[in-house]
Amino acid sequence: MISLKNLMNEIHQKAEKEAENNAEETSRRAFVKGSAAAVALAPGMMLFAYGSKEAAARPLAEAASDKTRWGLLIDAAKFNDEDVDRCVRACQKENGWQDNGRPKTDAQWIRRVNLHNKKTKESFSLPMMCQHCDEPPCVDVCPTGASMKRKDGIVLVDKHICIGCRYCMMACPYKARSFVHEHLEDQKDYAPRGIGTVESCTMCVHRVDDGRQPACVEAAPPGAMVFGDLNEPTSKLAQLVRTVATQQVRADLNLDPGVRYRNI
Repeated sequence: MISLKNLMNEIHQKAEKEAENNAEETSRRAFVKGSAAAVALAPGMMLFAYGSKEAAARPLAEAASDKTRWGLLIDAAKFNDEDVDRCVRACQKENGWQDNGRPKTDAQWIRRVNLHNKKTKESFSLPMMCQHCDEPPCVDVCPTGASMKRKDGIVLVDKHICIGCRYCMMACPYKARSFVHEHLEDQKDYAPRGIGTVESCTMCVHRVDDGRQPACVEAAPPGAMVFGDLNEPTSKLAQLVRTVATQQVRADLNLDPGVRYRNI
């Protein structure tokens, strides 16, 4: 039988070891944050130093923070139908979904919305996707917690605990979510999909966490879509939101979307 003295010594040793490990982890994080602008992790893969004014990768061991709020500004005046369709195709290719020609089951990660002003007779189109609300109704109604919002503002669905009740689809005022009715093949490991679950735009979270832009932003005309940190005063996105007129779709609902629009 182990004595009380030996037990206390063992507990003390474990506490000291844990303190050493925590100190090493703190030192490692400090090194990452203070590193050069870009560090090569592997051929073709770069880690951009945390703290960049635009999209920047977080250290893998560091959780998303509410100090950042990722968002988009979409200028409808810089889009035509083909431009929007190009963004849709880029999203399809990046995330492994496709238009199957059946509207009731088509994915709604991103889609083209055509608008017509009856007074001015002006018509235009724009991309519509999950608006990544600060107060997302999809999260409020989800019974399992599968619909969730990261601290950095990106709204996601955990496919492991989604039960396919589709309450979130009914709650979303933007019709940004869809249900997977069929078995799927050739899925992307970073964008899991599956029959019986709900899905929507992830803002290409795998790209964002890697310090890159969402696929639709890269495919859009120059300046038509600006991605960045709404909480960083010096980011291009935050500066535009402060200095030009922008609109939130269904601002009357007070959901505070992370996606803003111009010229709509």
